[in-house]
Amino acid sequence: MLRVYFTSDDLARVRVAAAPDPLWEITNSFQILVSGRERAAFGEWRRQTRGRLPQVCAALTTLLPPRGYSPDFLTPDLHGSFHLESALDTVLSTPRAWLRTDMTRLAAAAPGRLTGLARALAGGEPPALRTLGTALRAYHQHALAPYWEVVQAHVDADRALRARAMMAEGVEGLLAGFRPVMRWKPPVLEAHYPVERELRLNGLGLLLQPSFFCVRTPVTLADGERRPVLAYPLQHPLGGTHRGGSPEPLGALIGRTRAAVLETVVSGCTTSELAGRLGISGPAASQHTAVLREAGLILSVRRSKNVLHTITPAGLSLLRSAPPTGPGSTTRKP
Repeated sequence: MLRVYFTSDDLARVRVAAAPDPLWEITNSFQILVSGRERAAFGEWRRQTRGRLPQVCAALTTLLPPRGYSPDFLTPDLHGSFHLESALDTVLSTPRAWLRTDMTRLAAAAPGRLTGLARALAGGEPPALRTLGTALRAYHQHALAPYWEVVQAHVDADRALRARAMMAEGVEGLLAGFRPVMRWKPPVLEAHYPVERELRLNGLGLLLQPSFFCVRTPVTLADGERRPVLAYPLQHPLGGTHRGGSPEPLGALIGRTRAAVLETVVSGCTTSELAGRLGISGPAASQHTAVLREAGLILSVRRSKNVLHTITPAGLSLLRSAPPTGPGSTTRKP
């Protein structure tokens, strides 16, 4: 069980990350790749990814075992900058003391299984760090970059959910909204966890990091002295994962109403809100969103009795390429 203890100062410093973190996605996805778990959700991604990973990515195998501890320095605080190269610079400039601490912890978790690269990383040796950087960059390029728009769209949809909870009920509502993955029992946030763990925030607040490849339970750093972060699994949208639209459903999009639907869901709205704003019936709104969802232009996430719709990067690109549609439309820059 994981228990995160909040003070009043911590509640004032809770944040939801603005974008997917490339390093958390590398860490979580690699562990899914090598473990063989979550076949229903990630089976096709795993099959495609294994066939194109270069050999240099094997360097990550010891550092990112399928279960248990992975070094904290691989998922550092990015201070709000989620660009891959900036993130890699942060990893490769990790203080030697942190490298030694993390690799010692990894050695204790996997006695006798550390490679020469892992031992060299413990000493902060520049060639080992360069090899690590090359492996992380190659893995992201081949395993994540082809799907990054999908990852971004799912994180955007989740952020829309969290924003609505925050606006309606404040931080308490935000934290309560993570059920069933996490349970808010003020002043403690609880979640199932592989080990017994207490995280006391001590006024530092908490960064909540949505992660596409995080599954079932949240993940946090092992070192309680570093800035608190909790990577949590997304509530994956209805209708599965799409990499983009196909000609057949896109052909059904011609018409002002569906273009207006796309405009309306930019900031996220429920089916009933959509119907009210466009002056159409609930069933009609559901039909339009179903077509747009099949085309990969919106995502739909069930939240209690409602379904929240948000636009995807593909939908936003299509919307920006079209002239404004109907009353209330805003002027968009190309």
